Amino acid sequence: MLARARKEWTQRQFDAVEHSLANVLALAPDEPDALRLLGMARQRNGKHAQAIDCFRRVLAVWPADADMHVCLGIALFEQDDTDAAVQHLRRACELAPDSASAWFNLGEALGRQAHSPQAVNALQRAIAIDATHVSARLSLARILASMGRIDDAIAGYRDVLRRDPGNAEGWFGLSNLNTVRFDATDAANLAHALQRTDLPARDFELLSFSRAKALEDAGEHAQAFEMFRAANASRRKRVRWDAAGEHRRVEAIEHVFADALPTPLDAQLGREAILIVSIPRSGSTLVEHILASHPLVEGANEIKDMTEVIDAETQRRQSAFPLWVPQASAQDWQRLGREYLARTARWRQSKPRFTDKSLVSWYLVGAALTMLPAARAIIVRRDPVETCLACFRQLFSERSGFACDLDEMAQYCIDFLHLTRFWQNQYPDRVFDLRYEALVADPEFAIRGLLDFCDLPFDPACLDFHKTARTVQSLPSAAQVRQPIRRDTARSARYGDKLDGLRQRLRDAGVLADD
Repeated sequence: MLARARKEWTQRQFDAVEHSLANVLALAPDEPDALRLLGMARQRNGKHAQAIDCFRRVLAVWPADADMHVCLGIALFEQDDTDAAVQHLRRACELAPDSASAWFNLGEALGRQAHSPQAVNALQRAIAIDATHVSARLSLARILASMGRIDDAIAGYRDVLRRDPGNAEGWFGLSNLNTVRFDATDAANLAHALQRTDLPARDFELLSFSRAKALEDAGEHAQAFEMFRAANASRRKRVRWDAAGEHRRVEAIEHVFADALPTPLDAQLGREAILIVSIPRSGSTLVEHILASHPLVEGANEIKDMTEVIDAETQRRQSAFPLWVPQASAQDWQRLGREYLARTARWRQSKPRFTDKSLVSWYLVGAALTMLPAARAIIVRRDPVETCLACFRQLFSERSGFACDLDEMAQYCIDFLHLTRFWQNQYPDRVFDLRYEALVADPEFAIRGLLDFCDLPFDPACLDFHKTARTVQSLPSAAQVRQPIRRDTARSARYGDKLDGLRQRLRDAGVLADD
C-alpha cells in the first residue's frame, strides 16, 4: 500500500495518496515514511494544518530531517505562524547548508516578513548553490524591488528572461514595477509567448497583463483594454466574488454601527496605531511611505492583524460579523484592542507609532475605532473612474476578485465610498478623508494636514519621502514612492468610450459628478 501511494505521488494523484496512506496508517499508525508522504500530499491539497501534524510527528522520530523542516516551515507560513516557520527553515539550512530549496524557502519567508537584507542573503545563497533556480531569482528580484533597488530588480528579471524568454513571472515582474517601458522587441517576445497552446491559465493571465502594458506603451490603448478584458475574464473563472453578498454585508455593517456602542474603558487605548484604508491603486502606499518617513512612525506595510483579530472573535462567538457587534461589551472591545496591540508590538520596537495599511478592511473601521478609541484612521480615495480602471489593469491576488469585471469593480467602489462616508460622519474627529488628487496637487498642504490629524509634529522628511529607505511590499508602488510626486497619473481619458459604461454606472450611483 505504501508503494502504491508512492506511485500515486509521482502521478500527482494527491487525493489517492491520502486514501492509500490512510490504509497504511490504520495498520501502522506511527510509520514515519507514511506520515512523511501523507503530510506532503495534504500540503499539496492545501490542508496545511493537517500537514503540520504529520510533519511534527515525523520530526519527533527524525529530528535531523532537513526536508521535513522545510515542509513544516512552509506549512506553518501558510498558517501565518511566521516566527515558527522561519525557525524551522533556519534549522533546515543548518542541517543541509548545500540545499538550494532550504535557502530559497527561508528567503521567501524572510521576504514576506519584510526582513529584506536577510532574505537577499538567503536567496543569493540558493542561487550560488543552484544557478538554474529560477524561483529564487524571481524572488530575489521582487525583494530588491521592495527595497528600492529598482535597477537591480530589473536586471534580475531580465536575467530570468534571457534564460527563459517565455517566463510569465519574469515578464509580469518587469511590467509590475510600473517604471519599465516595453520596446518593440519586448512586445514581439510577449506576443510570441502568448501563442503557446499549452499555457496554464495563470501564465496566460500574467503574460496578457504584461502584453497589455506593452500595448499601452505603444499608444494602443483600445487593444490594451481588450487584452486586460481577456485576462480578467480568465481570472473570473477561477476567482470567487459575490458582489451582491458583499453589498449586503456593507449595508449590515452600516446598520449595526449606526447604533450607540459601549463607552470605552480606556479612551487612550490604541494611540500608537494609524490605520490607512483604501481601495487598491488609490495612493495608500504613498500615504504610508510619507508617514513612515517621520522619525516617530514605523511603516508596517500591509498586515493582517486587524482582520485576524475580528475573524477570531467571529469564530469564538460562532456568529458572523457584524451580527455579534450589538452583544459585545466594553470589556470585549478592550480585550480585542489589547490583543491587536500585542500582535503588532514588533512594529513599535524602535518607534512609538506605526501604520497599519490594509486594502481589504475598510469595512472594519468602526470595529477598529471601537477597539482602539485613541487610534486614527486615514481613508485614501481617488477619482472613482481612475480607481476602477487602475484595479482592472492590475493583476491582484485571489482575494481581490472584485477587480475582474468593471461592473463588479464599480459596485465595490460604490460600496467603499458609501461606507467610508458613513465612517467620516460617525467618527469625525478620528477619521481623516484624504483625496489623492488633493495630495498630488499641493503635497505640502496635504501632508501638514495629515500630520496634524495624527498629532505628529511637522518633519521635512515627510516632504522628501522619496529619499526614505525602507521595504515597500506593494510592488506596483515600490518604485513609484522612490520618486517625487507626479501629477500626470490619470489614464482614463486615453481609453475614450471604453469606459463610458463605467462612468454611467458610477454617475447613477451618485459617486461621480457630471462632466
